[in-house]
Amino acid sequence: MSITIQDVEHVAKLARLDLSEEEKIQFTEQIGAILKYAEKLNELDTEQVKATTHVMEVSNVMREDEVRESLPIDQVLKNAPDEDEGQFKVPAVLE
Repeated sequence: MSITIQDVEHVAKLARLDLSEEEKIQFTEQIGAILKYAEKLNELDTEQVKATTHVMEVSNVMREDEVRESLPIDQVLKNAPDEDEGQFKVPAVLE
């Protein structure tokens, strides 16, 4: 796969970048080199490789859900800037 200056100009326009002619040429060469290197991966035989989402085995590290006592309401509201009838009172965000 090769990349053209028009491709770089298109991506620059999408990203709202104003590139000089020198930068367009430079990015065309650099992106072309990256794509050429990535094409080497197509040469690898991956038929016997199991698909993975992580390089290492990952297990669930979350703790078990346990029912336990809540904090007392007066302790919860102790640092609240304002409260009303046992609830946090905050400025309205919608009109």
